[in-house]
Amino acid sequence: MPALPAVLPCAIRCALVIAAVAGLGACASTGPQSSSARPVLYPNDAFNRMGSQAAQAQVQACEDKALDAGLTPRVEDNAVGRGAVRGAAVGGTLGAVAGIFNGGIGRVAENAAKGAVAGGATGAVSESFNNDKPNPIYRNFVSRCVQERGLEVIGWN
Repeated sequence: MPALPAVLPCAIRCALVIAAVAGLGACASTGPQSSSARPVLYPNDAFNRMGSQAAQAQVQACEDKALDAGLTPRVEDNAVGRGAVRGAAVGGTLGAVAGIFNGGIGRVAENAAKGAVAGGATGAVSESFNNDKPNPIYRNFVSRCVQERGLEVIGWN
């Protein structure tokens, strides 16, 4: 792939890179390991009697029941915040060390602050891509509710 022309302003190049990363992130947030996955039903007798549309309505009712019980499809573990703090600590440390070697002792605080800001932002963005973990309790609740209605969940997708 040819490199982006040097005549493109930096803002346009940055916008293109951000759009590409966002697009890849959207692709990564689907599939069976995503919190947006839904139950896949086996076409057993109950499914065949009620039909696909009614079976999906039963699944939706079970998902609503899980939400009413206080469960969420995604694990809420504040990973983005922890990533930001971890990144800020690492970035601040690296910035301080770079300040000692490149600017003398007088530039340590300035470089540590710059490193902490860059590291914090990097850590938050990195964890935001890993923050789509399905909640196993929510999935078990929905699966059991669906099973009690005569349907069989064979997986999530």
